Amino acid sequence: MSAPPQAPKIAMVLAAGLGTRMRPLTDDRPKALVEVGGKALIDHMLDRLAAAGVETAVVNVHYFADRLEAHLAARAETHPLPRIVISDERPQALETGGGVKHALPLLGDDPIWVANIDSVWIEQTSAIEAVARAWDPATMDVCLMLASTTRSLGFHDTGDVFLSDEGVVRFKTPGETAPLVYVGVHICKPRIVADGPEGPFSLLPTWKALAADHRVHGVAPDGVWMHVGDPQARDAAEARLAGSA
Repeated sequence: MSAPPQAPKIAMVLAAGLGTRMRPLTDDRPKALVEVGGKALIDHMLDRLAAAGVETAVVNVHYFADRLEAHLAARAETHPLPRIVISDERPQALETGGGVKHALPLLGDDPIWVANIDSVWIEQTSAIEAVARAWDPATMDVCLMLASTTRSLGFHDTGDVFLSDEGVVRFKTPGETAPLVYVGVHICKPRIVADGPEGPFSLLPTWKALAADHRVHGVAPDGVWMHVGDPQARDAAEARLAGSA
């Protein structure tokens, strides 16, 4: 399946986290280089993005930055796409929103993918392409990849969001249980973070503000999603992937 024409060609891959919950697996490497099923987490995501037509991946680095850069340089010898550009956060990790804002000079003005590195999944057809097909810049500023709480492992049991018949996202309020979770990949217009604060900040408040104006949409493709947040989750994800082979 070819990528939809509106699919972004540039991705921001968020790989600067400390991975403290993954210790001892992250005692000598960044979380992005923890292996699941014999492949580093970041390679799982970069392979997905390459298959969906992404040409350039801007990767932020902080914890064990030299080791991650060396891994990406070695990968480039056999995987020319996506082309890797480093966004250096060695002085300070900037969280999700701050990381995207810091990388704006590298990302350009057109819509981009933003991807975490701690989700792996099993799919029948490309979930990334499903998000790209749903993307409509005229009606949305963000389009989230979502999954049912019953079809995901290691995410919030009480969910994150509701989705209307038109694909509009509503974030749950305190005390609510929502049927869908965000699983770590979305399309957005990079300018949504341009007015964010200096230093670290999360994307979530920005999303919630945009959702109030119905500018956040989502899609929940078929599949099984696994959040690799700690060693036990890594083991569970490996077992699930091995069972699907």
